[in-house]
Amino acid sequence: MNILYINHYAGSIYHGMEYRPYYLAREWVKQGHKVTIIASNISHVRHKNVMLAEGQDYLHETIDGIEYIWCRTTPYGENGLKRVINIFSFLNKVKLLKNKLVHQFKPDLVIASSTYPFDTKVANSIAKAAHAKFVYEVHDLWPLTPIEVGGMSRWHPFIMAMQRAEDYGYRHADKVVSLLPKAKEYMQSRGMSEDKFAYIPNGIVAADWLNSTQKMPNEHQNLLSKLKHVENKFIIGYAGGMGEANALDYLLTAAKLIKDQAIAIVLIGDGANKAGLQQRVANENLNNVHFMPSITKLQIPSFLQACDALYIGWNKLPIYRFGICPNKLFDYMLAKKPVIHTVTAGNDLVNEANCGISVAAEDVEAIASAMTTLSKLSESNLAALAQNGYNFVLRNHDYRVLATRFIDLLEHN
Repeated sequence: MNILYINHYAGSIYHGMEYRPYYLAREWVKQGHKVTIIASNISHVRHKNVMLAEGQDYLHETIDGIEYIWCRTTPYGENGLKRVINIFSFLNKVKLLKNKLVHQFKPDLVIASSTYPFDTKVANSIAKAAHAKFVYEVHDLWPLTPIEVGGMSRWHPFIMAMQRAEDYGYRHADKVVSLLPKAKEYMQSRGMSEDKFAYIPNGIVAADWLNSTQKMPNEHQNLLSKLKHVENKFIIGYAGGMGEANALDYLLTAAKLIKDQAIAIVLIGDGANKAGLQQRVANENLNNVHFMPSITKLQIPSFLQACDALYIGWNKLPIYRFGICPNKLFDYMLAKKPVIHTVTAGNDLVNEANCGISVAAEDVEAIASAMTTLSKLSESNLAALAQNGYNFVLRNHDYRVLATRFIDLLEHN
């Protein structure tokens, strides 16, 4: 099968996020499919963008058997007009590739997967011309997310245009692949037929993770060794972004409530809120909280495995009623560590897997209680929770499993 994957922000393990298109494509290539990913050369979520020569509109590159077509797009910074221009410059570049893609690549499957829904029309146009199947892959519900979370009016011209594009995708796609398990009824309310819905969550490449041999920097190793072996602390770790969405203020407030001095919290990562969180630790004399610099993706396993339990939290937002699917949680499960999950959402993977303690989002007393409870569990009970998570993620979230499921839902349609 020839698979065309359109994702504005697609990256790779060499460029950084977004990883999902790369991991699915790599598995499809191993299965004998031919995959082309079309992406922008510029993305705000990558740590390494793609440089094109002056006057060059497209760059063709083969990465791990995947054909990438990088499209030159207008640079942008923060959200605003320049980002909107960037989106439409990408879509225009994809439109200009249509004839070449249809007649030379000859796709059997076209996937629109750019977070925003504006790529649904160009993807369907290519699919129809090539007599291919069209899949609309939904990461987040746009424009519902900027309406509910960002406070934008549903009558804003940009929101209305986005709504028309989303509805178009639901009506015209052969299948709608959702990363959100509870979004089916909402999608049906926007015009999707019930039989089109398929839930294929985010995942992880277990083999890559388990075979990682990169160690943490000495600075990190020394702190963890001191906490564990000299001070006999029960270490609760966090690795990831430190922005508003990560709800780390509640973790710090919970840390103030812990009376047990045998617990230490270690946070690794960067983000817009990190400086403010560090200032809180200093101002409030939170001696049981430690911040460390971010580390590479391949070093994260060594950090997670050095902790005794791991933390992931969410704000209490209505948009989460459709479900959540955090990549960080899969790292935690593969590390074979019990998880403290603070969540109020349509689903709860920690509860499903029985791999830790879940409490309501923003409930600082419950977070503190969960940390204390885990710290007092026997090693055998901790190990049982950890093994549950490990088994769950291999069974449900390995990209080998997800890539096969993706193709099967089309071949057996």
